[in-house]
Amino acid sequence: MKKVQFIDGPNLNMLGKREPEIYGSMSLAEIHENVRAHIKQNELNFDVNFFQSNSEGEIVDCIQKSKDTCAGLIINGGGLSHTSVAILDALLSIEIPKIEIHLSNLFRREDFRHHSYISKGVHGVICGFGPNSYVLAVEGMVKLI
Repeated sequence: MKKVQFIDGPNLNMLGKREPEIYGSMSLAEIHENVRAHIKQNELNFDVNFFQSNSEGEIVDCIQKSKDTCAGLIINGGGLSHTSVAILDALLSIEIPKIEIHLSNLFRREDFRHHSYISKGVHGVICGFGPNSYVLAVEGMVKLI
């Protein structure tokens, strides 16, 4: 069975507690459970692995490892999306399908959030649909793999 790696960046472990007016009230674990339920309900033929880190280096390591073990990668880089050339380089170094996601609409936020370095290293970007961004990414990944 094919596996899709989800990577969640800094502060996403605080979802449900952190700025619910922007990010919603669901925890990251609840969002991940919604993804699993969607996959099961729609009988999609792949498994998912979830990884969250507040460390840029650990995220780079996870991206690099996924090239040999996964059919696709979905990443919510959090704040590192707007600053990390290292994560961009890691994404560019692997040739599996990749999707970037964000809970909020970056273009309705502060100007510095309007640019994501990691977008250049992925096949598509989904933002602004709250927790549904994760489910929409699953549907996009089905088409890519």
